[in-house]
Amino acid sequence: MSTSLRKPSRIPLAMVVIRPAKLFDIPEVVRIERQSFREEYPRGVFLVFLENNPDTFLVAEYSGKIIGYVMGYLRPDLEGHIMSIAVDPAYRGNGVGSALLEEAIERLIKKGARYIGLEVRVSNEGAIKLYERFGFRKIKRIVGYYLDGEDAYYMLLPAEEWGGMD
Repeated sequence: MSTSLRKPSRIPLAMVVIRPAKLFDIPEVVRIERQSFREEYPRGVFLVFLENNPDTFLVAEYSGKIIGYVMGYLRPDLEGHIMSIAVDPAYRGNGVGSALLEEAIERLIKKGARYIGLEVRVSNEGAIKLYERFGFRKIKRIVGYYLDGEDAYYMLLPAEEWGGMD
C-alpha cells in the first residue's frame, strides 16, 4: 500500500518527545518538509537555521523517529516568528503539530518575544484553524507571497494574550 493512501498512525502524544533539533535530524526534517509543502527550503537553510537558532528549532520524536518539526526565531523587533512547521503525514491528527507550536511559542516568549507572527497559505484551512485555536488572528493578506502566486495570511499572536493551551 502506498504511503499516500495510508491512514495516519494513532500514537499516544505522551510518548512524543519535543526537543531541540540536532544536526543528525536534518535529513528527516527535509523529508517531512518535502512531503508537506509545494515549495521546499534547500537543505542548507535548515543547517544555517539550526546553527543560528538551536533552542527554537524543535523536532517531535516518537520511538526514535522524527515525526515533525518547527522552526522559530526571534527577530530584532522582538517578533517571535514561526518560519516553518510540519508533521509527517503518517502521524497527523495526533496533536503533534499543536505540541510543537505550543513549545515554540513558549520558548520564543521566554526569549523576549512580544508577539508571535507567521505566514500561511490562504488555502491551508487546517493550519489556519490550528493557529486560530492558539489565538492567532489574521492581520493582513499578502498578495502573491508564494512562488506559485498564492496569497498568504500574516497571522499574529500578542504575547500578553498567550496563556498556554491547557
